[in-house]
Amino acid sequence: MNKVIRIGTRDSELAMWQARNVQQKLEALGYRTQLIPVKSTGDLVLDKPLYELGITGVFTKTLDVALLQEEIDIAVHSMKDVPTALPAGIVKAAVLKRANTADLLVLKNGDDFLSSKKGHIATGSLRRKAQWLSRFPKHQVSDLRGNVNSRLEKLKNNPWDAAIFAAAGLERIAIKPEDAIELDWMVPAPAQGAMMIAALEKDKQLLKALNKLNDYETDICTAIERDFLRTLEGGCTAPIGALATIDVDYLHFKGVLHSLDGKQKVEVQKEVLIENVEGLGSICAKEVLNNGGENLMKKIKKTLAK
Repeated sequence: MNKVIRIGTRDSELAMWQARNVQQKLEALGYRTQLIPVKSTGDLVLDKPLYELGITGVFTKTLDVALLQEEIDIAVHSMKDVPTALPAGIVKAAVLKRANTADLLVLKNGDDFLSSKKGHIATGSLRRKAQWLSRFPKHQVSDLRGNVNSRLEKLKNNPWDAAIFAAAGLERIAIKPEDAIELDWMVPAPAQGAMMIAALEKDKQLLKALNKLNDYETDICTAIERDFLRTLEGGCTAPIGALATIDVDYLHFKGVLHSLDGKQKVEVQKEVLIENVEGLGSICAKEVLNNGGENLMKKIKKTLAK
């Protein structure tokens, strides 16, 4: 393939790191590349919570358009930001080896507030908010938007005790505070910690090249998590967590749906042989729906539509 691969990416420090990581891998395979940064709606509109924007794929839509108009050849995404249904003509070309899946609590002045009823944390994620309130029902949770760097700055300048971040993002750009606490009890967003490359379905030669970057285990696990999300019809706004991991011959899955206030929870856990993972995400989601999740999802959608 002789053409220069034009790599589309958001222009935040983290997104640029991810795009450069893909660029380095492609160039190591002998391909020529060019980075093309763009601004997404999610980066431009910071005065509203994500769920109020009313846009599916708020961080990916601009890159989708650039792909379809053939202004770029591939788009690099944090996979958790990608809608479960891709636009017609765009396909998942590769999923890179997954980084840390955990959520991280970045502290402002120590962790004494964790044993107090007056804790005040910040996050822009309904999932993180619901899981936090489920564990700390008396705490206050404020909305926090922006890229990783601006959110860390806002934590310094606001009366919050801590804020929640994806560990992978802070680790990738080497700004993880030493005293940050890994929240091992919090179920991450589906596909958290994974990077995805999207490309045009018709570009078979490019798809063949990108397949060299695909990580088999990460692809399987994230596909199951996203199938769980899709079946619950959660999009990226409902408080849904999912994590699949592989241990030798077995795949372990945990999925959870919370009410917005964290008071209600429906969860599922499965362990299956790798050869039996077909349809697992959907099966687990249906179990959640049948165990009270269907009514819970109706309440969530009704509340968010107001």
